[in-house]
Amino acid sequence: MTDLQMGLIGLGAAAVVGVLAYNKWQEHKHRKLAESLLSARQADVLLDEQTSAIDDAGGMTARPDQGRVEPLLDPATKPNVVSAARPVPVDDDEALPASERSAQPARTDEERPVIKTFQEVTAPLYLLSPTIDYIAAIEVSESAAAYQIREAQRVALARLGKPVHWIGFNEQEHEWEPILEDADSAYRHIRIGLQLVDRQGPVRDGDLSIFHLAMQDLATELMGFAELPLREPALRIASQLDEFCAGVDIQIGVNVISQGQVFPGTKLRALAESAGMTIDSEGRFARFDDEGRLLYVLINQETQGFSAESMRALTTHGVTFLLDVPRVANGDRVLIQMVELARRFADALHGALVDDNRRPLSEGSIEPIRRQVVQYQTAMATRQVPAGGALALRLFS
Repeated sequence: MTDLQMGLIGLGAAAVVGVLAYNKWQEHKHRKLAESLLSARQADVLLDEQTSAIDDAGGMTARPDQGRVEPLLDPATKPNVVSAARPVPVDDDEALPASERSAQPARTDEERPVIKTFQEVTAPLYLLSPTIDYIAAIEVSESAAAYQIREAQRVALARLGKPVHWIGFNEQEHEWEPILEDADSAYRHIRIGLQLVDRQGPVRDGDLSIFHLAMQDLATELMGFAELPLREPALRIASQLDEFCAGVDIQIGVNVISQGQVFPGTKLRALAESAGMTIDSEGRFARFDDEGRLLYVLINQETQGFSAESMRALTTHGVTFLLDVPRVANGDRVLIQMVELARRFADALHGALVDDNRRPLSEGSIEPIRRQVVQYQTAMATRQVPAGGALALRLFS
């Protein structure tokens, strides 16, 4: 046997011994670890709780049920989570931790501030009303500028045959206001209404569809969401409202006609201006109340309208005082005032006061008309569209 063979045999024997020694050491190591784990008593939640209760009472008395205790957040680390549709409460007592709040003297109802949530701050009905509008409620996470809101769906909304009204909640002033294109304001709470009815009739289904899609697209563009009423009920409301409006939409005309001689424009102007009437952009003399609301107008029965430049040369055979009943509050009183002024015109111009059938108007013939005005305006008030109010002015336009 050569020296090389003897060396290889020795190395192999040494390797076998080394492997056996390593295995023996590993076995000893694991045994010691297992003994240490088994010798240490592991706590059992159920057993330890019972044992503790027995040891404390010195017998088998059960511990009273304290109920489930939910984990609590440290007030210092609790996040301030506020609903997007609610303002942050400002009550100092409610901002304190419970332990401190209990030590504070309780406020009386008079001392405690009233905190209105956003849902309680509803849009004024004179701006938008479900009575006459199909309203989209849009909420966005980041305030959108007025021009951005108004511009986003301009092309689509231009196809509509009914007016669209825009309002937003001003969070600095805490009130709703019209959204104007040139305003610097920005809004998170937006309401947009498509008017259901005007003097051209009810809204069409196609217009309602266009508006519905445009509002959804607007909300998406503003990174928000939109809520809209169902379309079918809205169409029924529009049809019923249009029928009602047609039943109360009357205008009362009182005519002053010549009896041979024409009425000179200069004298007409003098009489009208002495009664507080002014020429408007439509070529009429208009009478307004102290708050600037239109009461009635005076129109030329002939084709030429009134203007400051033409009154000197103008002549006419008749004029008409016109009262638009749905658009005037207290129409019965305004009617009497208008008739009295028409009588003064007739006397000054040596004309005659007649109705649309050219029959003379007497005191007895005015009273049935006055009662009819009262009846119609009462019906409008019952329908929550009072005559002369903001909603009526929009409906009867």
